[in-house]
Amino acid sequence: QLFERGQPPPVGYKEITCHLIFDLKLDMTRKSCYAAGGHLTQVPTYMTYSSVVSRDTVRIRLLMAALNGLELLAGDIQNAFLEAPTKEKIFFYAGDEWKADEGRVVIVIRALYGLKSSALQFRKHLADSIGNSLGFKASLADPDLWYKPMTNDDGFKYYAYILVYVDDLLIIDKTPQVFMDQIKEKFTVKPDSIKEPDSYLGADLARVYY
Repeated sequence: QLFERGQPPPVGYKEITCHLIFDLKLDMTRKSCYAAGGHLTQVPTYMTYSSVVSRDTVRIRLLMAALNGLELLAGDIQNAFLEAPTKEKIFFYAGDEWKADEGRVVIVIRALYGLKSSALQFRKHLADSIGNSLGFKASLADPDLWYKPMTNDDGFKYYAYILVYVDDLLIIDKTPQVFMDQIKEKFTVKPDSIKEPDSYLGADLARVYY
């Protein structure tokens, strides 16, 4: 949120700095990110911790998918943290990379990368959508495993699952694309990431027929 030129920052807001990060990935993909100087803020510990699905949970659900003839569909939410609002009261002065807006006060209203609370804020935002919009419930054993009772056309009853590892989703269902389409209504999912996964959390996946 940009303030008018010369307008002072609001009372009670903490000033931080921001910087651009450039990276070259192993596949030669070039990426850039505008990140906040989160080290300049002080937030309670309970605002910084964000859980992820465990590898044991993933292995068990993959087994159940195979036993029940369910399909897998993976997806990666684009610019995930920026989808969620932030609760931190912070601002910065626009640098020269802002061109004509250089020097203006910028209020951070989204969970900008680099902030200590951004991971948790995004998780809460995603959990609200999966729980309230899609009708899934979080498992008591693993809160990043979401399940929903389903009934197939032939009367077969089973559970559909959504596994969440930060911004990586793994949907397990008879028709997982239906849930993926619902998620895409609220989040931007990278088109090339929506596919049956051949790996997940570092483990190679493949169908084996007997």
